Amino acid sequence: MKKHILLFLFLISLTTQAYNKKLELKTSSFISNIEILSDKFNINKLAVQHAIRGYEKLKEAGQLINQRYLTIADFSKPSSAKRLFIIDMQKMEIVVNTLVAHGRNSGVLFAKNFSNKNNSYQSSLGFYITGEIYKGKHGMSLQLTGIETGINDKAKQRAIVMHGADYVNDQLIQKQGYIGRSLGCPAVPQNQVRDIIQTIKGASLLFIYAPNNNYTKQSSYIS
Repeated sequence: MKKHILLFLFLISLTTQAYNKKLELKTSSFISNIEILSDKFNINKLAVQHAIRGYEKLKEAGQLINQRYLTIADFSKPSSAKRLFIIDMQKMEIVVNTLVAHGRNSGVLFAKNFSNKNNSYQSSLGFYITGEIYKGKHGMSLQLTGIETGINDKAKQRAIVMHGADYVNDQLIQKQGYIGRSLGCPAVPQNQVRDIIQTIKGASLLFIYAPNNNYTKQSSYIS
């Protein structure tokens, strides 16, 4: 009987050690990925940290079908900067880095104000899962589902989608110092919209980040 107990305790010890080792490797990989993306590609470190944390949670929950790509809109940067990053999570590389608009009532050069309300014409922060492609008033567009209650879950009601826009271009930056603004959608350059949408369609993850204390307190995906 005593031998059986000792064997049982030994097996528990081995299992615990293996679990801790796995957790240690996962944590190490998590930190390494943050460093690679934030330092090499100049993405806000907190944006990367939050995005990967949310990605891992939603991946484990089975909510991401297109797991290869993670998209970050880093609104800590001005709209004159290429602040949309599409990351290949297998290779840990940036496959697209381009301009992206914020809502007209969120700010001019920087997005500072955010809302989940209809007709606010502001951007909403947080995690979105991409949907299907459709042809709307802006041409080729991509459905977005906001998954954070009270933060961005009215995205469909507000017709928040990804689409191309003529006001998202370098010429406007040279002329006025910033790109045009949307009604709340993360609008991208017309000459890139097709490739962007084809890449991230079909339940991949989009994370819109800004240094905002209200979002940090409310979100359950970044803790």
